[in-house]
Amino acid sequence: MQPWIVHVVSGDKKRELENKVIESFENGIKANMDYQYYPLQWSEPYKSRRKETGLLMYKTLGISREDKEKQIGQWKANYRAFDAPIVLYFFIDSTLTKGSYLDYGMFLQSIMLAATELGLGSCPQAALAEYPEIIKQGLNVDKGKVLLCGIALGYEDTDALINSYRTERISLEEFVSFHN
Repeated sequence: MQPWIVHVVSGDKKRELENKVIESFENGIKANMDYQYYPLQWSEPYKSRRKETGLLMYKTLGISREDKEKQIGQWKANYRAFDAPIVLYFFIDSTLTKGSYLDYGMFLQSIMLAATELGLGSCPQAALAEYPEIIKQGLNVDKGKVLLCGIALGYEDTDALINSYRTERISLEEFVSFHN
């Protein structure tokens, strides 16, 4: 069905949108995604994996648990798409369900693989969908669309410390069962 709707944003429009999102964040307006991204109640092993991922990122960046100011600064970097020159915003019609979301995931991965083939870096970001009303209004997108995520796109800054961060991966044996 090709359920994707993509808006490619750069330049002044990108800065306008990210500034409005950061302003909302700074003013204490809670994120309000169009869908439930995380579970309401965490269970293991996902709770521990999520925590480890965050702790490792902050450790890589040299941000301590006590340094809330730097943590907040790092979170704002999400809303700037880590200063990538281009953001792709991905929308789907609100009437579509799980199967279309699965299709969309494969589409997103294909875009990321194509970007890599072209020598570009990409970073998929759920955080870019945390303030959907700002993005929809700024891009003139119908309220009947769901903002799924964004992808930051550009050339990777290999000198940036954050780009040395890699999440831990569980072993193949932990998630694959082989049957004869």
